[in-house]
Amino acid sequence: MSEAIVEAVGIEKSYPQPDGTRIQVVGTTNFVIEPGRIIALLGPSGCGKSTLLRMLSGLAQPTAGTILWHGKALNGQMPNVAIVFQSFALFPWLTVLENVEAPLEARGVPAVERHKRALRTLDTVGLDGFETAYPKELSGGMKQRVGFARALVVEPEVLFMDEPFSALDVLTAENLRGELLELWLNKKMPTSAIFIVTHNIEEAVMMADRVMVLGRNPARVRSDFNIRLKHPRDRKSARFVELVDYIYKVMTEPEVEHALPDAETTAEIILPPGGLTKAAVKKQEAPVRTAKYQMLPHARVGGIAGLLEFLQDRGGHEDLFRLAEQLVMDVEDLLPILEACVLLGFAWLKEGDVQISPQGAAFAEADIQQRKVLFRQAALDHVTILKQIDNILKRKSDHSIADEFFHDILDEHFAEDEVQRQFETAMNWGRYAEIFDYDREHGRLVLTEPPSPAESAPVPNHDSVSAPKS
Repeated sequence: MSEAIVEAVGIEKSYPQPDGTRIQVVGTTNFVIEPGRIIALLGPSGCGKSTLLRMLSGLAQPTAGTILWHGKALNGQMPNVAIVFQSFALFPWLTVLENVEAPLEARGVPAVERHKRALRTLDTVGLDGFETAYPKELSGGMKQRVGFARALVVEPEVLFMDEPFSALDVLTAENLRGELLELWLNKKMPTSAIFIVTHNIEEAVMMADRVMVLGRNPARVRSDFNIRLKHPRDRKSARFVELVDYIYKVMTEPEVEHALPDAETTAEIILPPGGLTKAAVKKQEAPVRTAKYQMLPHARVGGIAGLLEFLQDRGGHEDLFRLAEQLVMDVEDLLPILEACVLLGFAWLKEGDVQISPQGAAFAEADIQQRKVLFRQAALDHVTILKQIDNILKRKSDHSIADEFFHDILDEHFAEDEVQRQFETAMNWGRYAEIFDYDREHGRLVLTEPPSPAESAPVPNHDSVSAPKS
């Protein structure tokens, strides 16, 4: 095994809360980045992929644990890395050449030397002749090529990429992946390793030598394995499809431990030095705080209905991989809708297949008003926060309550940037199901239809009801 360039030793990331507790976003994690390899990091939306990348690249500090660079702690120093972002992040007032020269200028490289290096790198990525163009004159693919050039011109030992192809159309993204892979395989890139965060499972299996799949709440490594398929890889080969299907299963069935098929012949599970003891596994999975509330998938009712209709039209059963292909959707877009269907009891996921449930079939066949009734019942049966909102509104004498109350509850269980997304999803589902109306101007939730006197058992008319203890 080659000496590790970057080593994560027991790193964690958590954020403090007003009550003095901490919400853990990244659980205790150990792994290495070795030279000569492309490593792909996959995981559901909001699981902490970008947070982990930022810690590994030195942009963010872990709450606990250590990041080692060639065996030595960084101690605040920036390692020799570069990052390619999803959003291009070019300076619009600079030309292509000036954008590529910018990081060299920041490092104090003399003008003549940085000019030569920038020209050489632009030629490498196929932008020879566009040196004097401005970003507004370039297509999305060309802008991202400038981003690659700007990252490569500093000759980074590790190139980090945060979903670099997701803002591009399908054909442009496919072309750029191929070009990047060609540069890497032909050793035309001045970098020793590539670490790519992606939501595209096929992209990971097509490019990477090693794939890591994260779980969430908190983020932890659920699967970490080598891919030994030779380049160029055939998407239609049995082994390629098998690996894609395996990753789908890991991402869509977080409660199940899936075995990597035929690991001994074509792939191998990665273990930390010295193996992974039961104690280490237990430590990795132990969150700072156990979440009482489910993390609602960020899916709208229209997407849920559309997917159920699609499944119903195909007999109610479909392989997950083929389903994504038929819908022409990336896993990042499809998984939240699938997770919502499963959470609501409208579908089941098992062994990489999705099966519509009787309740889901009834919803798919129902008219507009019947769908609202069925969705309301499913939401109150399965979604904790909506069940609690309904219960409190029925028991309040004026059948209304300030939205801050539920913001405070969610704040006890989720990181700050997730709270608003959870609240918006709950509002979208609850209003569709006519569980409540939402007066956004005054920040109040109001029961849609006040319950009968027999149902109502009033509680004091104020908004300071204690949040449930976690």
